Amino acid sequence: MSALRFNHMELTLPMGTLARDRDAIVSFYAEVFGFDAIDVPLFDSSGLLLRTDPETSQFLLLMEQEVHLQSPGYDHLGFLFETREEVDEKLALCKQWQQKDERLGIKEYDDLVISPTVTHAFYVHYLLPIWFDIQVIEYDAGSEPQKSWQFR
Repeated sequence: MSALRFNHMELTLPMGTLARDRDAIVSFYAEVFGFDAIDVPLFDSSGLLLRTDPETSQFLLLMEQEVHLQSPGYDHLGFLFETREEVDEKLALCKQWQQKDERLGIKEYDDLVISPTVTHAFYVHYLLPIWFDIQVIEYDAGSEPQKSWQFR
């Protein structure tokens, strides 16, 4: 049986959001997370697709709708990195952005220790209707999962 993988998430935004905030969205998600942005025609409309790779195997699709996502809590999508240093680098970049744009929200967390793992993470929220959980999961020696993602 093949493994389930993340492919995409569509986020609906209020009408006019992309006209107003497109450049800021593209700049932030490209600079901090490496997303490439392309405009896509879809169902008699146009959206903004933020992709992680040229094959568009993982992406966020941003579409404007009259009825759009509203998430006042900490609903989030997790981005998993391989090292603590990468998470700390992303946090530093987010803090730099926050100095330029107060609309960027950051929630820092103490490490979550649930033996045999330590999760090192923070949340970031910028111009989209959900938070992103930026994390690394570190495993005690010998407790690593039997299966892991490999990127070629």
